[in-house]
Amino acid sequence: MSLKCGIVGLPNVGKSTLFNALSSAKAQSANFPFCTIEPNIGTITVPDERLNQLSDLVNPQKVIPTTIEIVDIAGLVKGASKGEGLGNQFLANIREVDAIVHVVRCFDEENVVHVDGSVDPVRDREIIDTELQLKDLETVEKRIEKLAKQAKTNDKEIVKQLEAAKRLKAHLENGNSARSFGEDDFEKALVQEFILLTAKPVLYVCNVDEGSVVDGNDHTKRFAESVAGEGAEVILISAAIEADISELETYEERLEFLKDIGLESPGVHKLIQACYKLLSLITYFTAGEKEVRAWTIKRGTLAPGAAGVIHTDFEKGFIRAEVIKYADYVEYGSEHKVKEAGKMNVEGKEYLVEDGDVMHFRFNV
Repeated sequence: MSLKCGIVGLPNVGKSTLFNALSSAKAQSANFPFCTIEPNIGTITVPDERLNQLSDLVNPQKVIPTTIEIVDIAGLVKGASKGEGLGNQFLANIREVDAIVHVVRCFDEENVVHVDGSVDPVRDREIIDTELQLKDLETVEKRIEKLAKQAKTNDKEIVKQLEAAKRLKAHLENGNSARSFGEDDFEKALVQEFILLTAKPVLYVCNVDEGSVVDGNDHTKRFAESVAGEGAEVILISAAIEADISELETYEERLEFLKDIGLESPGVHKLIQACYKLLSLITYFTAGEKEVRAWTIKRGTLAPGAAGVIHTDFEKGFIRAEVIKYADYVEYGSEHKVKEAGKMNVEGKEYLVEDGDVMHFRFNV
């Protein structure tokens, strides 16, 4: 399952530094705007202690974690919706991702220039939101023109779409994003059909100095207040700290470094897990002597669809799924003992896969 989160923000807010810490791909990072020109793509492992626990119990030949893709997209400036700076490219790249990781600068540092001359994360977010909303307005206006012509036939469905599109246009004109539009399923479906930039789910990352990574600062508090009505998650990360951690070679060195600065785990772990949640993803596992592996599926996937992630033949010829709850696997220590305890369930095509399920599929092709 190839799902992507795009890292966006104004130039020089720490996007590429953060991307480098997240990924083994080495994006250029420098103290000037438009350092990142082509979108850098990194495949990133999703940290999951459950996978380690299953591996300890099964002792397989190999362990394969699940991953998501992170895209570092060129910085945006005012006027991007009209092609200013790298605007057209930025907007095209954003259209290709499934969710947005919006990085805002929340640290004061004279040696790192800000494209607008001062640090103001609330203003910075509004700049990007405005450019995306303006581009979405163009899209909606074109769809309204098309629907208006089609509505002359008095097709009730087309007329209903036209009226909803007009309400969506007014919503965007009032400075709102498309993700907050929709009184009912019809309007929400219309937003998805239009493939709008501001309809994508968003996670805000406040890039802070080392001293603010735990409790934040005045910038982060003001920013959190400004987005409180969106229902979006806001996390604090110091890209500089994450860059230092990524340079350490051993797990023990990283733990010692984190302990020294009062953190339990790297901020990138928190970011990756937040991206996973943002994309409405869950993990199920397969466990055997050859491998213990984590698989990514959308929340709400039925057993045949989960099987299809492994191979399309598994879905086509699905017979049943043998399911062990993760907690039961850990409690009894092996698949054999779980079966003896009667804790393995046999499920059919209507089974809704849950996060953490350990599964084995029976199929016929």
